[in-house]
Amino acid sequence: METRAFRDLRFSTLVLGTVQLGLPYGIANTTGQPAFLDVLDILSAAVEGGVTCLDTAAVYGESETVLGKALAELGLTDTMIVATKVTQLAAEGISARQADGIVEQSVLRSLRNLRKDRLDLCLFHLEGNFLLYADSLLKMREKGLVRYVGSSVNFPGPAAEILRTGRAEALQMPTSILDHRFLRAGIPALAAGCNAALFVRSIYLQGLLLMPEASIPAEQAAVIPVRHALESIAADAGMGLRELAVRHMLSVPGITALVVGVETAQQMRDNVTLFGKGPLDDALRARVDQAVPDLPDAILFPGTWAKKMTVKPVTGGSS
Repeated sequence: METRAFRDLRFSTLVLGTVQLGLPYGIANTTGQPAFLDVLDILSAAVEGGVTCLDTAAVYGESETVLGKALAELGLTDTMIVATKVTQLAAEGISARQADGIVEQSVLRSLRNLRKDRLDLCLFHLEGNFLLYADSLLKMREKGLVRYVGSSVNFPGPAAEILRTGRAEALQMPTSILDHRFLRAGIPALAAGCNAALFVRSIYLQGLLLMPEASIPAEQAAVIPVRHALESIAADAGMGLRELAVRHMLSVPGITALVVGVETAQQMRDNVTLFGKGPLDDALRARVDQAVPDLPDAILFPGTWAKKMTVKPVTGGSS
């Protein structure tokens, strides 16, 4: 597994996303939340494949707690890099003092759940939270509870705004072979110029890219002709659509790693194999880029989907 350096850390190009380990998640999820023994198998397969980092969040159900127990059992607590995200905060009605308290409580809870003394990487879950409450998370870094800080984002405009503040050391964005918004907005180059790590999530668009065509909900039906075009490109190149999706993202300069979730150890091993095939050549990547139009947010942003995970933000009154 290729690794890429970021300051004093080395990230494997494949980061294991763990929302599925804490709750049933994803439009294409058919197996539900894995049992704990299955989690151990998944983590063991990840380590054997060279994965150095896990991605989780305070709002991912039992994910942090399950990971903390599993990492301890496997002797990986001190060696596996873990990126997590603080509890979501409301966009208004929270004072700076209240935000400090909410963020600190969330960080301390994550430390207990993960059985760590310091969080390697801690992000806000929403770009608006970073823009409003970055000071609260930076205080956790000053206290030595967090090593690096940043934000998960949903849209290119706020992502660029966050990077230009110079206060984010990492960014996590949704990008895939179907979703080129951040690439066309120049976010990878901007992140590189800011010396910020850049993580990509939703490379299969929560399974929409790969699920059986007959199972695609009517609200996402506009993706079908685009999938057909990509399937044709993949077939011409002698590979499947999943492989094309992974290798396309690996070929984008400026990206540190891709966050991919799994539900079984076999899926973990399959992903390791795909990542080992490396990036596409320039000509094939260009053909992919030309085949994908600007799709509507109703397809690209799972927050608008009927089947999705809902999270209630924390307000000032609960701190």
